[in-house]
This record gives sequence, structure tokens and C-alpha cells, in this order.
Amino acid sequence: MFKKILIANRGEIACRVIRTAQKMGIKTVAVYSDADARAPHVQMADEAVHIGPSPAGESYLIAEKIIQACKDTGAEAVHPGYGFLSERTSFAQELADNDIAFIGPPINAIAAMGDKIESKKLAEKAGVSVVPGHIGEIDDTEHAVRISSEIGYPVMMKASAGGGGKGMRLAWNEKDVREGFDATKREGLASFGDDRVFIEKFIEQPRHIEIQILGDKHGNVLYLGERECSIQRRHQKVVEEAPSPFVDPEMRKKMGEQAVALSQAVGYYSAGTVELIVGADKSFYFLEMNTRLQVEHPVTEYITGLDLVEQMIRVAYGEKLPLTQDEVKLTGWAVENRVYAEDPYRNFLPSTGRLVKYRPPEAEDGIRVDDGVIEGGEVSIFYDPMIAKLITYGETRLEAIDRQIDALNRFEIIGPGHNIDFLSALMQHERFRGGNITTNFIAEEYPDGFQGAPATEELNRNLAAVGAFAAAAHADRARRIDNQLGKRLQPPGDWEVKIGDLIQKVTVSEEGIVVDGIEVDLAAEYAPGNSLILATVDDIPLSVKIVKTANGFALNTYGATHKIQVLPNHIAKHSVHMIEKIPPDLSRFLLCPMPGLLVALHVKEGDAVEEGQPLAVVEAMKMENILRAEKNAVVKSVSAEQGDSLAVDAIILELE
Repeated sequence: MFKKILIANRGEIACRVIRTAQKMGIKTVAVYSDADARAPHVQMADEAVHIGPSPAGESYLIAEKIIQACKDTGAEAVHPGYGFLSERTSFAQELADNDIAFIGPPINAIAAMGDKIESKKLAEKAGVSVVPGHIGEIDDTEHAVRISSEIGYPVMMKASAGGGGKGMRLAWNEKDVREGFDATKREGLASFGDDRVFIEKFIEQPRHIEIQILGDKHGNVLYLGERECSIQRRHQKVVEEAPSPFVDPEMRKKMGEQAVALSQAVGYYSAGTVELIVGADKSFYFLEMNTRLQVEHPVTEYITGLDLVEQMIRVAYGEKLPLTQDEVKLTGWAVENRVYAEDPYRNFLPSTGRLVKYRPPEAEDGIRVDDGVIEGGEVSIFYDPMIAKLITYGETRLEAIDRQIDALNRFEIIGPGHNIDFLSALMQHERFRGGNITTNFIAEEYPDGFQGAPATEELNRNLAAVGAFAAAAHADRARRIDNQLGKRLQPPGDWEVKIGDLIQKVTVSEEGIVVDGIEVDLAAEYAPGNSLILATVDDIPLSVKIVKTANGFALNTYGATHKIQVLPNHIAKHSVHMIEKIPPDLSRFLLCPMPGLLVALHVKEGDAVEEGQPLAVVEAMKMENILRAEKNAVVKSVSAEQGDSLAVDAIILELE
């Protein structure tokens, strides 16, 4: 077995590979950029090598630096993780030229499957169904318009070397093609160094289902069941699960055998994934093959009991797979949520900043957290916005989903914006829980954006009880401060709790808590300053994140933050006389919605603009975001220039 391997990656996947290597008794080498000097993967590895400045193009994407690090440390093999150099044939070839093992598939398989245009041609030859489209390179915008019209709208424009949701644009008409084709080329060039674009028919009401395959160097290839990856936003996966609630055993066998046939056609070994687009009639079409480990591999590990990273290492060393296809058994259900640094309340715009607080739920039976960050660390603009992956397991699908909700309630992040509320809302959504999902799910269910998960009557009652209980604790502490409030003063027992427009009367006493005449069997511990209340109501767990405010609390649980006012009854009656503060009108300003680079400014002072017209383009985390006019107006002044690095809410221009 290898004695030392280098992980050519960062973040959670680098930590993930290091953990398995340690379990196998293999020494590890981490590489890091300036931005990652104090990152967890650097601390976990046996050795660490600095490879350059923060931008990936000057560090993690420079193959020569990775190879030199191997030579300097004596690493015999490289695990590439995913992204960066994981699917670059030139990197695998350079490793081979330097007698360094690549923990991944053969070079010819990476080349054949990495080019989406060529891979579709190969899939057709192998007898795999492919999505109708133009399997060839597109010359320019006019050519793209002609091809799209021939295929028939809607169409999907994709960067040939793309992946991870980058370099993709959906076009419903000619205008969309003209607006999006050049942006697709630019994203492909910026993210993958390849600006070729192809176009294919967009299958409406589709599911995104993928088959995990695993092969060895002795000709054995297995399929390890499927993963349902249909919950996506902007073509980037958000929730994955295994198995799929849509796939039956016969369909699983057909998809699996086709995936194996395609893999064998290119002599594939190591872990890989064949991604399929699936119609409502259970027809399926080849989408692409990812010749690497997938972000969502943990759900497959849960239901198969296999460590895929370990198998990749053993295969690279030349060992045979430890089981046959008949021995592959799928047990239970697993769900993975990707915790991103993005703000769902602001149209999911990327967010950056210091993790002032980062406390994931404790790992326990059926709960796994894969991360590569620590409290006090920085979520930077240079890399992917994923903070962590939360994976839960249960004997049934609903058990795994409910375990997600409970774990998300206990997941504490303060600093950059994050999508925990949104993930919780998805887990509670009846359509998701029923398995009736497509890749359009988020667009259909949240057409006007996300404003938090709605609270039930029962949850509002429980929150009122928690709020009054916490307020009583604060009042009790206040009365114990010497000579401040007198010796005999007791904390109030009767409270008024206001959640939005809902007002509830709460009594807190030694006998218990009563909300609007209904007894709430709340069992909880709380001391002023605590950030998380782990409670039970009628023996059912209720975890609530709590922050003290001027006259109440901000309580976060079940996919929303509830700002509640908690006042003693004798004070609450005077609150109606308080003047409400009206926020300033900022509608005349075009504000930068996230930290980013202003890559295009389409207007100048004095220009008349129409509602919906593109005004500027801001790039953040390798994604371009078009900022549009919200009304007809005239540009009064411009405060930023193309090429400027902008902070959140920086003024780009003012309208009149």
C-alpha cells in the first residue's frame, strides 16, 4: 500500500481524504495557498506545502507546483478530490511522466468523458440514450441562434468543459441565446480554461439522477445504486439523496447496466458517476460522466457501507474490488444538504466573511458533517461557497429527512450569510417529503424568492413559551444583582409575546407554562448568554437558536428567524404608543448585492433605462450576476467603474 499520498485540493474534500488515509495508516501531504495557511486540512495532514497566492489559478490549478510538492515530500500518489485538477488529462499525464500514481481513472477515460461534446458521441456509439441536440462546437452567437431554432426551444447552452453548475444557461427564446451565449463562453473560459459551448434540448419537468460506478484495474466495474440530485438552484445541486424515490429496481438495473457498459467502453477504473436526465415517463438520457469523486458521495457510502475514498486508493494501488455486483446491497436512506455561504433572503447571492461562530451539530448515529472550516476561519471570494455538507441516515426516507431538520435546527453559523433556513424549509416541504420533485422544484415552489419557512400554530405557541421562559431567566438574573432591583422583587410571571402580528399571553410559574390558556409541556435549560436552547415539548425535541434583542429575542428554528417582542403584561399595554421606525427608501440606488468584481457597466450618466434592462454585471465566486433596472428611470450618477472590487451594498449608480 502507498506510504504517503498528497491531496491536491482544499476544504472539506481534502479533510475527507485525509481522514480515510489516516484510517488506512497512510501519511498525508496537504497543499495550501495564502488564503488557506491556517485551514483545517493543513492542520490535519502530516506535512503541508505552500503552493502560491490565494487565487486558484496561481496555486491549486498549477500542476507543476503539485508535482514539485510530491517530489519534495516523497509522496507516491495524488488524490485530486473534485474540481481543480481532478478531471484534467494533462495533470494525470504529468503525474504518470513523473512516476507518481494518480488516485483516479485512466487518462484516456478522463479525456473521453471530460469533453461533453466528445463524450456524447462516445455514449451514442456505446448504445446509451443521449439528449437531442447539436453535438458539436458552436462558432458564434449567430450560429448558436440558428442551432437553437433547429433544435426547438427551450435549449440549454453548456460549456464543453463545464461542471458544478458553472458555464450553463437556459434559453427559452432567441433573446435568451443572444444574452447568454457570450456569458456561457466567458464562464467556461474563466472556470475551466475552455470557452467551447454546445447546445442541447432542455427536457422539461426532468429529474437529475446519477449512477455511482466503481471499477478496478482488473476489468471489474460495479454500479452502486443511484442518487437523486433533482433539487437544484441555478443548475447547482443543493440536496442529494440515495436511493431515489422515483427509481424502481427494474429501472435501477437498466440505468446501472448502461453506466457500466459506458465505463467499460473506455476501460474505466476508480470511482466515477454517470449523470442522467430522467423524464416523467421514466425514460433516461446520458447527460455527462464525472471522472472523479462526487460532492454527494457520502449518501452512497451510507447506504452501501463502502468507503469510496478507501476504494479509490486501493484501486490506484492495483487491488481488486472487494465485492461483486450481486453483493452490492442498498440499505436504508441517506440525505445530504449542502450548506452554502449565500443569502437565501437576498436571492441566494454569494456571501463571504469570517465565521464568527461555527458549531455544527454533534456527529452521532445517523448524522455526519463533512466540512473543512473552523470557527474564526474565513469564507473567501476565491473558492467555492460551500461551507459544509450535512448527511443524515435513517431506515426510511422520512426518518432521514426528519433527522436533517433536527440537525439543521442545531447548526449554528454567525458571520457570512448561509442557507440553513432554506434547507430546513425544503426538508419540511410536503411536495419534497412526498418525493414529487424535478429540477424545477425550487423555481416552481419559490418563484418570488425565499422569505423563511412558514410557522404552524403549534410552533408559534412553542416559540411564545420559549420566549417567555428566556425572558423570565433574564429577569431573574437582573433581580439577583446586588442593590439594583431590591431584595424582594420577583421576576414577572405574566408576559405578552408578539410574533409578527400575533399576540399571545403567557404565564410562567413553578407549575409550568401556559400560552393563551393552553398548557405547554416545555422542558428546557437556558442561561442568559446561551446561543442554543435544546428543549423538548411533549417529549419531542425542539432546538432553538436564540439572540437577545432590545425588547425580546430573535429565535431561529424550523427554517426561519422569528423576531419576537416579550414584555411583562404591565409594560406591554404601553407598547402601542411607540412610534414605528420607517426604513429609508433606497430604491433609487443600484447597490452591489454581494462582494464582487464589477466586470461590466452597461450605462452612463444621463442614459434612460427600462425595467428589466441589464445595468451591470458583478462576478463573485466565478459566477456572473446580472443586475437589472427595477423600474423605468434615468441614470443620475455613476459611482463605480468597470474593474472595481465592490463591497456589499456599495452604490454602483443612482437613478432619478
